[in-house]
Amino acid sequence: MSQPNAPQFTIVGAGLAGSLLALLLGRRGCTVHLYERRRDPRAHSMGGGRSINLALSARGIAALAAAGVLDDVMKMALPMHGRLLHDRAGGMSFIRYGRDGEAIFSVSRSGLNMVLLNLAASLPNVSVYFEHTVDHWDAGAQTVSFMTPAGLSTIPFSVLLATDGAFSATRAQALRQPRFSYEQTYIDHAYKELHLSPTASGEFAMQDGALHIWPRGDYMLIALPNPDRTFTCTLFLDHDGAEASFEALPTGADARHFFDREFADVSALLPDLEDQWHQNPTSHLHYVKCWPWNLDQNVLLLGDAAHAIVPFYGQGMNAAFEDCRLLDEALSAADVQGVRHSEVLARFAGQRKADADAICDLALYNFLEMRARVADPGFVERKRVESHFMEWFPETYRDLYGMVSFTSIPYSVAQSTAAAQKEVLDHQPEAVLALSTLGWVRQLAGAAPDSVGA
Repeated sequence: MSQPNAPQFTIVGAGLAGSLLALLLGRRGCTVHLYERRRDPRAHSMGGGRSINLALSARGIAALAAAGVLDDVMKMALPMHGRLLHDRAGGMSFIRYGRDGEAIFSVSRSGLNMVLLNLAASLPNVSVYFEHTVDHWDAGAQTVSFMTPAGLSTIPFSVLLATDGAFSATRAQALRQPRFSYEQTYIDHAYKELHLSPTASGEFAMQDGALHIWPRGDYMLIALPNPDRTFTCTLFLDHDGAEASFEALPTGADARHFFDREFADVSALLPDLEDQWHQNPTSHLHYVKCWPWNLDQNVLLLGDAAHAIVPFYGQGMNAAFEDCRLLDEALSAADVQGVRHSEVLARFAGQRKADADAICDLALYNFLEMRARVADPGFVERKRVESHFMEWFPETYRDLYGMVSFTSIPYSVAQSTAAAQKEVLDHQPEAVLALSTLGWVRQLAGAAPDSVGA
């Protein structure tokens, strides 16, 4: 319930981040006005060609827990405990994520958005408005104008929080401001999603509990399980200019020949591949870096509006959710301490920027790892050694994937820590081998893990 003199916030964008942020702020008594350019997804299909499922990990889980919605979300989440790699001959190998019991979770984008939006809209101090597209805003006058079915509507705001995505209309106006830096970069690869149905008996057609990857060097296919026992398969391929590219596969017959050669095991499970190839769009991939996120004193970009990334670490949603949690915590502390919100926005942006840049770079790097390095025997051996280190030195060693996906260690710290660890693994192989051998010997001898010194 709204409190007398409660802080007021205007949020632009009722996607995943905006809905969660409205819920976080609303649940602690703030007055929230949430605006969305789409029609109400509760009455219309959300559409948009976006991925139907996402990978939820520790940072997103922490934000959902802070909003009191984690139990609702986990009811529709499927755990993925590691990568299941498929070679061209149909062989499979499994690389576990993290430590025993740790997993990332496949969740429905639309289902998750609906849960967050419904809960936010159910609060008496949260108002939601659809079919409102940002036309312009004025930080000095503290007004924002929207194009609506009824025409232009201008409303006042105290604090404007922009969670309106990678193609943010709020951010677009900032491009005309002096000293605003903006970088939008498309990568060479594009993607196409394909739907893999359950078996005739209604079961998963492939093993669930894992993220399936068909690594092929310059390109790859992945598949995530869904609660209805389907899989969402995503092919990442050069858009054009390469022998293996979407440009080189214009017809369904071309796609079938390509799948039979490169992904024969999954091709056999896609009897309607040709139809899906024509019906499903080919989508592009890009990332965004910009600065500053705090525009004037009372407007802030966050989530994809501030730092859109490529999907290869499964961290786009998780990073945006972490933005929301950290900002809500900072605003809550400021309300108690009497700190002006403009100071909070500036401080949040300054502290978060390095982490956003780090996960952007890590996501690009992880694409190389997923499509090529996971098939390298040397990489698999290093993962085995790192898994061993995490087991025997749990307080002092975490691999990069574990730090990113299973902790809330700042992304920039995870990046620098992993670089230091890599230096040791690359240049002190004798020490690494000795520690690894010591660990296995003690394990065979039944020694307790805490008996091994770092």
